[in-house]
Amino acid sequence: MPGQVSQTARRQRTGGRAPRQPAAELPVAVVAVDISLPHLDRPFDYLVPDTMADQAVPGSQVRVRFAGQLTGGFVLERRAGSEHEGRLGYLERVVAPEPVLTPEIAGLARAVADRYGGTMADVLRLAIPPRHARASKAAASAAASADGAPAPAGGSAPDSAGETGASRWQRYADGESFLAALAAGRSPRAVWSALPGPHWPDEIAQAIAAVTRSGRGGLVVVPDARDLRLVDTALAAALGPRRHVVLAASLGPAERYRRWLAAARGEVSVVAGTRAAMFAPVADLGLVVLWDEGNDLHAEQRAPYPHAREVLALRAYRARSAALIGGFARTAEAALLLDSGWARPVVGDRLAVREAAPAVQPAGAAEELARDEAARSARLPSIALRTARAALAAGPVLFQVPRRGYLAAVACERCHTRARCHCGGPAELPGPQAPLRCGWCGSAIGRSCRECGHQGLRALVTGAGRTAEELGRAFAPAPVLTSGGSSVLEQVGGEPAIVVATPGAEPAADGGYAGAVLLDGWAMLGMASLRAAEEALRRWMNAAALVRPAGDGGRVVVVADTAQPAVQALIRWDPATFADRELAERAELRFPPAARMGSVAGPRAAVDSLLAAAALPADAEVLGPLPASSENRHGRGARHGAADAIAAEPDAVRYLVRVPRSEGADLALALRAGQAVRSAAKEPGSVRIQLDPAALI
Repeated sequence: MPGQVSQTARRQRTGGRAPRQPAAELPVAVVAVDISLPHLDRPFDYLVPDTMADQAVPGSQVRVRFAGQLTGGFVLERRAGSEHEGRLGYLERVVAPEPVLTPEIAGLARAVADRYGGTMADVLRLAIPPRHARASKAAASAAASADGAPAPAGGSAPDSAGETGASRWQRYADGESFLAALAAGRSPRAVWSALPGPHWPDEIAQAIAAVTRSGRGGLVVVPDARDLRLVDTALAAALGPRRHVVLAASLGPAERYRRWLAAARGEVSVVAGTRAAMFAPVADLGLVVLWDEGNDLHAEQRAPYPHAREVLALRAYRARSAALIGGFARTAEAALLLDSGWARPVVGDRLAVREAAPAVQPAGAAEELARDEAARSARLPSIALRTARAALAAGPVLFQVPRRGYLAAVACERCHTRARCHCGGPAELPGPQAPLRCGWCGSAIGRSCRECGHQGLRALVTGAGRTAEELGRAFAPAPVLTSGGSSVLEQVGGEPAIVVATPGAEPAADGGYAGAVLLDGWAMLGMASLRAAEEALRRWMNAAALVRPAGDGGRVVVVADTAQPAVQALIRWDPATFADRELAERAELRFPPAARMGSVAGPRAAVDSLLAAAALPADAEVLGPLPASSENRHGRGARHGAADAIAAEPDAVRYLVRVPRSEGADLALALRAGQAVRSAAKEPGSVRIQLDPAALI
């Protein structure tokens, strides 16, 4: 143990010099050691040498000796004594005397670890970026050269921000009162259904400007770099220069750490970033904002796999700050925040919706079926072609295609047998002259059908590349632009053009798109996922929001079954009713968020050992086992490196443990306790625990 150090070992470590003496005041440092073992998930006491008494302040980074190894850690507090009965070891070194872990972030990290059944060390790795010595020294020199002058980020926002705020937020019921409450220093919490159009970054910036007028700070989290650039521009316009910082992985370690220190030192009061910024050290936090809250990019891919929505809601609760959680669409989780009374809705009235939204028409409407019997089954029905052709005369037209590539799935031209790899993965065609390859493992696949030997192929799932080819022929000589994968367009002009994009890669158009066609709705609605309909509606609404209002001629065609609730919600532009329906159905089926679920995956023996050691809540229901590969064969789960490694085990299984929502905290603690028993006994096998995973089926 770290506290039991022999005198001989200490003499060897000090090279024969006189033993170190503890600090005269508060000689004990409580340290959060960077150890992820669940059975060691607690702080440890160390003595502070008198030579480090002024440096080892709460929040500083230190090096300590733990189980014979040097490792990092953070000083949580200084005490006069310790409850440890043995001999305490000394801090080895203070890496950085400047406090980088604030008490608020330390408490938040502990709460997040408890909620998700993880360790505080894992959360702190997500919360605190790796130290960059040169950036730290440069930032310290810049701060010293300011001679104590107040930081330019402080003070109130320009008056113009308040004036433009009223003009933007008056389109929403309770919108102006929400801003007024922020400016008055209160902490309202809202689930925001943004009106379609390009104004959402300005609306976020005006909410942040309102909270800064009360002397408090703000935090904005968006899903990707493109949204971050829009918010950055809007914040600069609303707040003025050097009043906020942007945190993104693309900045590089030095610049990112320098900006993070600027927030930690209080040089700026507003931070915007992607999901890693949800732990940004904003002083006197007054408002947290989460945009596009249903986007799966908000789900952290590293243990303990927290979601930005849950972290920011927890942070707002602990800091007693305001919260603005929204997007064009709404999830069942956001509906639960409203249903529980934790937040209030901020939505546009029906007149505002009609003025801002495009006209949406399904391809399979009754009147269209009377004109074109193939409208229900055709991939590109005549209504889509007519709408696109008419809109093309007024400006660019967007075609949203769910799949990247050329042909995402193929079958035998003669017997229609689907082409597959030996691993079971689907065969895909990357290009017109390219060889077949597996969509899972990437192996080359022969063209000969395994059933009849025929080498001809027919398309089952058409990707964006092939769609662009077909549209180029149909709408010649209009230019065809593609956006998706590694080549994402930021913006297109207002001149006529066909833009083919995958979901999330749709570029904005100058003046908005004249029309849009949402293809292959069956592919999104038919995903093997609990969230298939919810995700389809979110992607459709994000694309349709880029189209001009109906009053300006904006038209959208969705190629999907008209009877689907998600399609009806898009036609009416009513995400609230759809989210309420989703929440009610999940409550009936006892699925998240109405209930809480824990996914436990790993080798069969290891998983059984953990579940046997875990004192699960009385109402817990254990479902399974299933093959562990089931969690990363569909959707975004395939991005998880840990899940892929576990699924590679020959006997890997996955259990789901379900409890009522009121027992969610007990479930998380029980699973972590079971993991702690295994780690203390050094049992073999890696077990992955994830609370409320996105991929349930």
